[in-house]
Formats: sequence, structure tokens, C-alpha cells
Amino acid sequence: MGRPSTKAKDLRDGYYIEVRNKNQRSGIKIRRDTKEQLLLAIEEYKESKEVVVLGKSENGKMKEIPDIKVD
Repeated sequence: MGRPSTKAKDLRDGYYIEVRNKNQRSGIKIRRDTKEQLLLAIEEYKESKEVVVLGKSENGKMKEIPDIKVD
């Protein structure tokens, strides 16, 4: 079997948000291919969940998205 890897997995290229229940510390990451799809996902989840915009992943590096705000 061998030992499990300790290196963190690289994220695929795309836009990421984290969705979690209100007053919780951890949540799940959701990836979308386009900015429009990301905005639709934010609108869908923000009613019942807490949404945190993580950014845009390009070549394994997370970049900030300056013009997206979550109310």
C-alpha cells in the first residue's frame, strides 16, 4: 500500500468559492469555469449559506478577483 502523500493537491484552473453553514469554521470549495457561472453560484448559495470568495486559480496560484463582492 505505501504511505499516503503529504503534498497538498494543486487546484484546477478556475474560479473558487467556499460555501459553509452559518457559524461554522470549515466548508467545501466549489469551482466554476467562468466568472458568470461563479456569480450564479454565489447568488444560489448566499440565501442559506455563508459564501467566501477564494479567488481565481491559474497555474496553481490563487489570484484575487477585485470586482466580486458578497453581501
